[in-house]
Amino acid sequence: MGLTLTPALAAVVVLLAVAGAVVAGLGGLGHARAVLAACLRAAVQLGAVSLVIAWIVGAPPGVAAFLLVMYGVATVTAGRRIAKERPWPAALPIAAGTLPVLLALFGTGVAPMRGITLIPITGILLGGCLTATALAGRRAVDELRQRRGEVEAALALGLLDRDANLEICRPAAAQALVPALDQTRTVGLVTLPGAFVGMLLGGAQPLEAGVVQLVVLVGLLAAEAIAVLVTVELVARGRFGRTGSPAS
Repeated sequence: MGLTLTPALAAVVVLLAVAGAVVAGLGGLGHARAVLAACLRAAVQLGAVSLVIAWIVGAPPGVAAFLLVMYGVATVTAGRRIAKERPWPAALPIAAGTLPVLLALFGTGVAPMRGITLIPITGILLGGCLTATALAGRRAVDELRQRRGEVEAALALGLLDRDANLEICRPAAAQALVPALDQTRTVGLVTLPGAFVGMLLGGAQPLEAGVVQLVVLVGLLAAEAIAVLVTVELVARGRFGRTGSPAS
């Protein structure tokens, strides 16, 4: 069971998109046009992705190519949030967070090695690592830029450049884990995440859906923790620039 594609469904989606834009505009948030653009892009991209997945899901080369595209987009998106001119270092934390969890799930047989399973799980992990990398990197860069005097004071005391940077930026960057922590802590009490709801709508038993969602949440939290750790290390070592370029 799921949502039925009807004119009423389309009308509701359009109404919600417009409502979000109106609220952002009247509230002075400055993102009214961005809300509409994001909703339109989401509709086009999801429609295209649905067709592509239906076409490639049974072909391993197609699945591999699709995953690489997802990874590339995640890297560029997260990297440009940290340093617009040097986004590519973001490839490392996103891969470092995603790959170990994929190996744990698929290498042990917990999740079946099929395209229909591999694509959504990888997408969830990449999305989480994208967000964690972007938030941690941007906070670390901003902290180093705003507290440059403290970094220089630490250097004067004899700390290495990397160590001085870590002392200043790590606490702020670590806050990038808070959304994932809150989601995991409140699951079932405040939120019912997508994997759980999707399986219920697909006809799965509630217990089965709950187990799958637990695996996803725990794996996602582990992936994001790794991504944040690697991101902070890269920023401290100046891989995104000494104090980072202004983000978009």
